[in-house]
Amino acid sequence: MKFAVSSYSFSQYIRAGRISQKGTIAKAKEMGFDAIEFTDLEVPEGVSEIAFAEQIREECEKCAMPVSNYTLGADFLSADVDAEIERVKKKVDVAAVLGAPGLRHDATWQRPATPRGFANILPALAAPIRRVTEYAAAKGIRTMVENHGFFVQDADRVEALINTVDHPNFGWLCDMGNFLCADENPAVACGKAAPYTFYVHAKDFIVKDGNGANPGMGFFMSRAGNYLRGTIVGHGAVPVERCLKILAGAGYDGYVSIEFEGMEDCAEGIAIGLENLKNYIARI
Repeated sequence: MKFAVSSYSFSQYIRAGRISQKGTIAKAKEMGFDAIEFTDLEVPEGVSEIAFAEQIREECEKCAMPVSNYTLGADFLSADVDAEIERVKKKVDVAAVLGAPGLRHDATWQRPATPRGFANILPALAAPIRRVTEYAAAKGIRTMVENHGFFVQDADRVEALINTVDHPNFGWLCDMGNFLCADENPAVACGKAAPYTFYVHAKDFIVKDGNGANPGMGFFMSRAGNYLRGTIVGHGAVPVERCLKILAGAGYDGYVSIEFEGMEDCAEGIAIGLENLKNYIARI
């Protein structure tokens, strides 16, 4: 397996003005990563998205840091689904300029306004997603959905979506930490995800039982009311090494990308997480 880091992991420094999104490329190289994953580009004023993507690619080539994946939000339950399809297709074009072999988009961020279950809305989600992956396939870019966004976070739901889309170009960005947002056992869920996995996020959370008092700032609630807080990979409740072993056992040998969401200093947190990941994979 190879090691990548999401530009999102540096959000703490980006918000504070300590580093730019473009600056994360050289920083990731300095820290010893093999590649960098980009979340939706933060395009400077007066520059087109495609032009900025070209700048990012040039910087990546200068630093010998390939773009391992391009990650963005999407909602295929939006009121104007055709417009959303076209918007995401344009992001596929951006991914092509970046040289990213894969693009991850959300399925939806909302729960249906009426009390309908996942099975009821599955066809409405799958159809537009298939149109996007058909477009991306023609450009040599694989698309994937992540277990993300609460409504499409459970392993069984993501598996059902992938099988309903039913296209070889569409798969799973397996985020081993995000399963906890749906109160699932990450190892069990990774076992379900493994056959479909195109890309992996290494993420960790501290978990506090929802029966206790709210721990305060930095924590958010899982779907079942437990308290979660992002932390350094290896410092939380996610069985990271076991998840990696399950994925490797199923034949996954691609990038493992750190997505750090902790309150700790992000550069220190990312560095410790990378060291832990290297140790875990060395033992597999």
